[in-house]
Amino acid sequence: MLKRIIILTLWTFVPALELRFSIPFGFIYYQDSMHWTAIVAICLAANVALAFVFYWLLDTVIKWLRHHWPWFQRIYERIVERAQRKIQKSVDRYGEWGVAVFIGVPLPGTGVITGAIASYAMGLDRKKYYIASIVGVLIAGTAVTILCLLGDSVAPWLKKLFVKEV
Repeated sequence: MLKRIIILTLWTFVPALELRFSIPFGFIYYQDSMHWTAIVAICLAANVALAFVFYWLLDTVIKWLRHHWPWFQRIYERIVERAQRKIQKSVDRYGEWGVAVFIGVPLPGTGVITGAIASYAMGLDRKKYYIASIVGVLIAGTAVTILCLLGDSVAPWLKKLFVKEV
């Protein structure tokens, strides 16, 4: 059981995949031995933990990299510009709730890591980001869980994506 929890957590920590991948993965490979609510709870907790840790480390790491490696500044500016383009309109209009919706859209390229980078780049308060990330993770987790529960009736391609036919 511990091995499965670790695997679900590690899949949730993968940038751009996060719980959008780990919940379906858990449903397909672990539903025989774990209840679906446990799978979802593990993935939600791991994604919220990722949001908190990533944002907390972001300031320290960015400052260190910019100070010690001047070439990093150019890379950082490109990453920030891309993240700001994705989220700026939502934040301008809805504040931290715009960040929550951005994080909650269950598509690759959204999620807590991109949301953290964009929030940091725009100077969003840490506490507001934490609240937005929790709400966003709950939105994304709910959407992905509903798709998984509906299974083949709504998303037959889901199993084809993960399960190799023999």
